[in-house]
Amino acid sequence: MKHRIEIPVGSDRLIVESGHLAKQANGSCTVRFGDTVVLTTACMATSAMPRDFLPLTVDYREYTYAAGRIPGGFFKREGRPTEKETITSRLIDRPLRPLFPPGYTSETQIISLVLSADGENDPDVLAINGASFALVLSNIPFYHPIGAVRVGLVDGEVIFNPTNSQRDVSDLDLVVVGTEEAVVMVEAGANQLSEETILDCIWKGHQELQKIIKAQIELFRARGLEKPSWTTPEPYPQEYYQELKAALWGPLKGALHTKEKFARKRAVAAVVQEYLATVPEEQVEKRLAAKKIVEALEEEILRDAVLRERIRFDSRRLDEIRPIAIEAGML
Repeated sequence: MKHRIEIPVGSDRLIVESGHLAKQANGSCTVRFGDTVVLTTACMATSAMPRDFLPLTVDYREYTYAAGRIPGGFFKREGRPTEKETITSRLIDRPLRPLFPPGYTSETQIISLVLSADGENDPDVLAINGASFALVLSNIPFYHPIGAVRVGLVDGEVIFNPTNSQRDVSDLDLVVVGTEEAVVMVEAGANQLSEETILDCIWKGHQELQKIIKAQIELFRARGLEKPSWTTPEPYPQEYYQELKAALWGPLKGALHTKEKFARKRAVAAVVQEYLATVPEEQVEKRLAAKKIVEALEEEILRDAVLRERIRFDSRRLDEIRPIAIEAGML
């Protein structure tokens, strides 16, 4: 059964439909703005292998048929992803990846295909929203929907999801992605705007995208779906964490405060390897837990240095920058 929801964004409507295409995917939807249409699917592997990372793949593709064309030249097939497609794939991945629950390691794939491009409305923001809709409407344990809007500034007026014609004369090209509670990603280019103006546009963009997040929850309820429960596994025993903290805090802190970047990496690696040498190779889970604990300790030491000592690892204060050297006329 097809479900449809319309969301007023700026001067137009964001139209989302689900339940009629790509039914074998865990979640799918089409997102339309103007005459630009993007189909997004989300799929999850049925079994998860033990990993210490999230195997998430995002693939955004713009086929020429979306603009009513056929590739010229001898080869009629589409080639490898263009730079725009690669950048947009990263734009989708970046806000979603941190919002998956800790410990979730099932292979997950998000594919966004541009079905129609009108030449005025960029599909990238539609693909971000489509990815969130597809995940929310699936049985994948994703519980934090996001919304995305592009913010333009033409003659001092804030415009949401401006057309390409408006972007050509806009002083700001800002993509804001957020959850209900906070902004999770911004990407922007601007023409000599004040910090206050940029922050105001980010705030207004975050307010506008709340309608998109609300629509995802409404569509989820309208379809009568249920999300699976998720219990975050304990990454390591707390006793083991305290044991490693007592043993490695001093050596790690000394290594992390090495001034030169690559020397710092070598010093940290030496501390870790020295400890791992005491753990038998057969104890795979213990070695993996040790690596996770070291990462947690590094974060804790960095946070302590910034908040308490007000310095970075290379001893620079928070208001200091590295020496910058510029050489002109090298050729």
